[in-house]
Amino acid sequence: MSRVGVLTGGGDCPGLNAVIRGVVRKASQSNVTVIGIRNGWKGLIDMDTVELGMESVSGILPKGGTILGTSRTNPYKKTDDVAKVIENYKKLKLDALIAIGGEDTLGVANKLNKEKKGVNVVGVPKTIDNDLNATDVTFGFDTAVNIATEAIDRLHTTAESHHRIMVVEVMGRHAGWIAIHSGIAAGADVILIPELKMDLDEICDILKRRHARGKGFSIVVVAEGATFKAGQTVTQEEKLDSFGHVRLGGVGEILAAEIESRTGFETRVTVLGHIQRGGTPSAFDRVLATRFGVKAMDLVLTKKFGYMASLKGTEVVEVPLEDAVGTLKTVDMKFYELAKTFFG
Repeated sequence: MSRVGVLTGGGDCPGLNAVIRGVVRKASQSNVTVIGIRNGWKGLIDMDTVELGMESVSGILPKGGTILGTSRTNPYKKTDDVAKVIENYKKLKLDALIAIGGEDTLGVANKLNKEKKGVNVVGVPKTIDNDLNATDVTFGFDTAVNIATEAIDRLHTTAESHHRIMVVEVMGRHAGWIAIHSGIAAGADVILIPELKMDLDEICDILKRRHARGKGFSIVVVAEGATFKAGQTVTQEEKLDSFGHVRLGGVGEILAAEIESRTGFETRVTVLGHIQRGGTPSAFDRVLATRFGVKAMDLVLTKKFGYMASLKGTEVVEVPLEDAVGTLKTVDMKFYELAKTFFG
């Protein structure tokens, strides 16, 4: 191994730079040149690259986002783009490629690996949603939960002062991990996740009972991908991205309006949105991302292609890429039952 590419794809999250730093530092000890590919798979299509040395990664550990940039480009949307990825991989004389991303980015990596066209791929799992299979935790999740928890804590005081219900919309397209963790940590009175359809009658009954026992305010945490019992997912627009995803958002506004209409309690909504993705990573995410970066480079050096770094218990191990992208990791209902203990 003498030349290795690295890219970051999909949504950004805290800890991406820590992975890049881990890859470069480990590579430098084995005299391997690291080529950074800008803006995910788009950079490999457009041949937009930069060599990464020790100076390139100096001071980036606490920095959020990604120094390489990112995009939601899916080369499999166009046959020509897949050919360009393979052609440019060879033009760059890469011996391997480290893809850092979630289900979509790693899904592309897995396809390239299976097609056996000379692209050697290693994966690193990244998503604030924590919904990627074959790893206990993804980096970025801990930071997002901490941000959401702090925001809910702050909303407690204003909700209590004004005797209002506060609806807090957090990220979570198909899985409610952020909602369930931040909701439990911040003492939310109702937590709503994509894994279960929302029952407005049940929600309003919980809030009414809480008010009846003298609590003049309530906190409702809802994941952006949550759906109503008799309705569809609320989206900001119908346009799909290159991976076939709609842009989510708006469920908090509709939920707040329904709660106020049905209960008569003044209700406000706060959408945390991309605040959850931004800023410096937590200590946990910095350490986990660093371990993943070093492990990814170890996999390259030992030529274990088609694998991904994964956290199992306290150990960082390798798992097949196809195990990670087959199905999403959704919230365990036993965990949700724990949360329900504190509803209302």
